Amino acid sequence: MKMRRKDVQVVPMRGNVQTRLGKLERGEVQATMLAKAGLNRLDLHDVPGILLAADDFLPAVAQGAIGIECRADDTKILELLAPLADIETETAVLCERAFLSVLDGSCRTPIAGYATIEGKALRMRGLIAKPDGSAYHTVDVSGDVKDAETLGFGAGEELLKKAGKGFL
Repeated sequence: MKMRRKDVQVVPMRGNVQTRLGKLERGEVQATMLAKAGLNRLDLHDVPGILLAADDFLPAVAQGAIGIECRADDTKILELLAPLADIETETAVLCERAFLSVLDGSCRTPIAGYATIEGKALRMRGLIAKPDGSAYHTVDVSGDVKDAETLGFGAGEELLKKAGKGFL
């Protein structure tokens, strides 16, 4: 957020959605960021807010992707799941997760990664930031969709190199 609005004071906020909304209602904070999917899942459709475009605010790695696990040797279940597979989502998530694996951040490390596909081209944008938003580094790379994992690893390594030791 500090990238776009230097005047914003970022404060740590813990707790579930209701706890965060309560802090907002009591005036302890002026705004909070919550996932629209989470609000919808909790049937909180009337919470006022704006949607942030990925071009302005990169999401967390694999945000919005749905994964289903099953036993590798369960051919019946694998056949049932096959029609649900989306190759573009799978490719993007493969790239994003490779990116994240290089960075090895914790759940408190601001890391964003977003891979998009146009035709046979894959674009990976990533970001790491200090928790208070005071410093950040970005990466924007492109390549062939068939090299998704390699592209993700490379983006993560490039970002580590930019940030230097001790940033994360």
